Amino acid sequence: MDFELWWLLPIPALFFALGWIAARIDIKHLLHESRALPLSYFKGLNFLLNEQPDKAIESFIEVVKVDPQTIDLHFALGSLFRRQGETDRAIRMHQNLLDRPTLPADKRTMATYELAQDFHRAGLLDRAEDLFRKLDGSPFEHSALSHLISIYETEKDWPKAISATRRMEVLAKQPYHKEIAQYHCELAQAALVKSDRATVQVELERALAMHRGCTRANLVQGDLEFQEGNSRAALEAWQRIESQDPAFLALAADRIADAFRRQGDVPAGIRLLRSYQQQYASLDILNALFALVLEHEGPASAATLIKDELARNPTLIGLDRLLEAQLMAAPADRRHDLQLVKGLVGQHIKRLGYYRCDQCGFRAKQYYWRCPGCQKWETYPPRRTEMPDGYA
Repeated sequence: MDFELWWLLPIPALFFALGWIAARIDIKHLLHESRALPLSYFKGLNFLLNEQPDKAIESFIEVVKVDPQTIDLHFALGSLFRRQGETDRAIRMHQNLLDRPTLPADKRTMATYELAQDFHRAGLLDRAEDLFRKLDGSPFEHSALSHLISIYETEKDWPKAISATRRMEVLAKQPYHKEIAQYHCELAQAALVKSDRATVQVELERALAMHRGCTRANLVQGDLEFQEGNSRAALEAWQRIESQDPAFLALAADRIADAFRRQGDVPAGIRLLRSYQQQYASLDILNALFALVLEHEGPASAATLIKDELARNPTLIGLDRLLEAQLMAAPADRRHDLQLVKGLVGQHIKRLGYYRCDQCGFRAKQYYWRCPGCQKWETYPPRRTEMPDGYA
């Protein structure tokens, strides 16, 4: 049989007709659904798009009054309440869903997760923990574990934090060795306060087994030895930090200076800290070194130290130390002028010498292993900065 090309001509027209019919059916279905929705629903969406959550909440409440069976809208409304800080209303909304005996299993799990978040936001940590723990094996388990870890950190329940983080490692398929090592260090720190040497040693060994680069473990080990009068052992522990991360020697500088003072061997301390400052310059090492030189060698040597450092790395804090050394050696007729200059410099450096979180930028005068801003661990570089307020 001969094939005629004109037979193909009706095919595009057929597909066009079928597409037109399908589109008309979809449009009719959409129009039917939209007519079934109250006007308040669309008003609420409009308020959300215009970033007016308060008015959106009012509109959605009207929808819920008209049709109490709108489960998804209950979830949306509860989340809006929580975001607005109205945790009591969010709790009532999600508890109301859980009280429905006909609520489908998947929606019940979701309502449990939402209610747990409400309790967490409201500070009802025990009730939040109970609900989050019920989500084991559910699609929300990963998120629930994150909340549980946050709760355990807030409550300083480090054994539970360790257990939950190990479970998180399995679920997330990624290591959390730094966090777990920090939990062991927290347990060691608490035992150190009680002079419980056995517990301190066990927890520090576990921390280092989990993370060999855990500088905090050696800091605490040195604190334990120093507390018990073993200055030599303390120095050995603090000096091991150099092989882990030499930047963290800044946190041990004052400790090292105190240990050499106790040993009565300040010159050895000066030599060690001077070598550290040459290799790993920091404001903290410089301060500890300056104090030792000032005590042992006098203001002239301390001034020379700071002058050399200022030539290499000019800082206002270094200038303040130079003025301090010069004040001690200055004749009476020059002290007034030096005190005036030192006072002016001192006013400026009150805003300097901060630690700054790499994760969220939170700035603090003291060093934190866990950032108070973003709650992350080991996000503070151990070197202080002279970055003034208002600069990133």
